[in-house]
Amino acid sequence: MSESLPATLPATLPLPAEAEAQLAEARRVLEESSLAARLAGMAGTPIEALRRRLPNVAQGMVDSAVKTALAKALSAAMRSDPGRSLPGVSSDWLHRGLAVASGAAGGAFGLAGTLVELPISTTLLLRQIGAEAAAAGEDTTQPETGAECLKVFALSGNTAADDATETGYFATRLALAQFLPTMGANLLPGFIAAIAARFTGPVLLKLGAQAAPVIGAAAGAAVNLAFLEHFRSLARAHFCVRRLEREYGADAVRAAYEVLDARARFGKQ
Repeated sequence: MSESLPATLPATLPLPAEAEAQLAEARRVLEESSLAARLAGMAGTPIEALRRRLPNVAQGMVDSAVKTALAKALSAAMRSDPGRSLPGVSSDWLHRGLAVASGAAGGAFGLAGTLVELPISTTLLLRQIGAEAAAAGEDTTQPETGAECLKVFALSGNTAADDATETGYFATRLALAQFLPTMGANLLPGFIAAIAARFTGPVLLKLGAQAAPVIGAAAGAAVNLAFLEHFRSLARAHFCVRRLEREYGADAVRAAYEVLDARARFGKQ
């Protein structure tokens, strides 16, 4: 065992080397990626300044709009095949193009336009997330897969730059699981509300970035593309973890993830 690691960490993990490498990359994305830092860099504005750009009344409007957008996006995105694309165009590039177009249209009309555009961009995001789920072997026709796709909106990197919640990936999954012991319709509103509570923060940062003077109308396209790439990466990582759980067992993957996470955190001290 390396002398630089705590004695409690095992030298080897209960996964093959290839699976361990895949899990390590998924952990990096899930725990360390920073949408907030990316948007702040695009706007040339500190994160807290992005948050302060929006009045309190706007934040209340966004909270309601996010819940509506998520509910509409679930049925719209999963009703069709998320991985389907136009002939000669990959699913990734199709969703990028649509996200840019919808973001540009919304950004050109300020907050009102963005709130109107939010259900469209959220549906596009969810379709891309669904495409990642399908690529990882998930059945996108099942309600459970739709719920897993929605969970991606609640995931975020937990870096200091994000000022994100302190809960990690598995803690977030556990917190959301209580709302869906089954996929009964009476439980879905509570699940949507729990997702919305975590997704509203990134949406507010998105709006703050679009409101930056250096951004302007064209920024809606750039911000939507950044949103798409961020959540697509989270989706790929999330469904990678789920695929590994199916192959090697949830307990083994969770144990390996925790060791990898501890190694990464300890190495930064």
